[in-house]
Amino acid sequence: MKLSVVILNYNVRYFLHQCIVSVQRATKNIEAEIIVIDNASSDDSCNMVKELFPKVRLIENKENVGFSKANNQAVKVAKGEYVCILNPDTAVSENAFEKCLGISESSKKIGAIGLYLLDGTGNFLPESKRNIPTPSVSLLKILGFTKKYYASKLSENATGSVSVLVGAFMFLKRSVYNKVGGFDEDYFMYGEDIDLSYKIEKAGYKNHYIGSTETLHYKGESTQKDAAYLDRFYGAMQIFYKKHFNSNPLLNGLVNFGVSLAKKRKGASSKKHKSPAPKVEKAIVLTENLHLLKSLSETLSIPLSSSSKSIFEEIELKNTLFIFDVDYMPYRQIFMVMKNFKNQNNQFRIRPPGCNFIIGSDKSDEKGSVLVF
Repeated sequence: MKLSVVILNYNVRYFLHQCIVSVQRATKNIEAEIIVIDNASSDDSCNMVKELFPKVRLIENKENVGFSKANNQAVKVAKGEYVCILNPDTAVSENAFEKCLGISESSKKIGAIGLYLLDGTGNFLPESKRNIPTPSVSLLKILGFTKKYYASKLSENATGSVSVLVGAFMFLKRSVYNKVGGFDEDYFMYGEDIDLSYKIEKAGYKNHYIGSTETLHYKGESTQKDAAYLDRFYGAMQIFYKKHFNSNPLLNGLVNFGVSLAKKRKGASSKKHKSPAPKVEKAIVLTENLHLLKSLSETLSIPLSSSSKSIFEEIELKNTLFIFDVDYMPYRQIFMVMKNFKNQNNQFRIRPPGCNFIIGSDKSDEKGSVLVF
């Protein structure tokens, strides 16, 4: 078997549904398996997988064992020559895995591969490519200075070597994953992908970023920069430094001070009102499905019309809710439209093939939205 796609799920039933569908479309020409490992979700995620995706291998944990342990658990039973660690709140382009295979098989020194990640608003996610977070770089990041944290020397759309990739999408040979020991289980949440990326490079491989192929990553609440996030982030960095860097009490003290300062700044900013999501004036459904159009028109409270893909060549669209029917428009085209029409007071929703819901997110630091119709 060529590829095993491992999806770790926790209480995101609708996002998981879309993720599985997108993976199935992207592995149509690849001998592949999908493994969903669930960390004791309380929603109906597992029942959904059993009912709608009986060929997907489902592992149901009785407790939340964290990111590292669960992914290692799934990779142990994987059969693919390659594995892809994938978040459930993602959707991959139809050519994503073929691109990764092409790069990986071009050199024996390729380690992990990551892709261009965009959020639900169409904006690039800079954590797609990062540098090694030395203590001084992490201190600057905590204080809001992120230039050295992200691999900004390589442009968003370029392809090339980077040191650190994000765990939302990590593609690599299973033999390399096992050689470096997989994810370090001392990390529960945050830092695991940094640690794995670093171990891969220390083993003599080069991690790679592909900027020409996108993956949608909604992210959600895990990115909120509150006090708990800062504690988890700093805790992960402390584990990382202890394992890979010489301890420096002075710098550790400065980082500790930076965390305290960042918490105070966060507390002050949280008292301010959050900016509301953009208000849209109309909705456009990209579909040829009249039944879908009727169902959405009965559900939404704003003016709605259908359109073909040619609309993007004719007019400039602002203050618009775009609803993409994946039966009509593939994910790769959807992502291109999102990138082209971002930051114009637009919102984006996707209807996965054959589904009775649309899904999207208007902010990268809040939970996504699901509308069932």
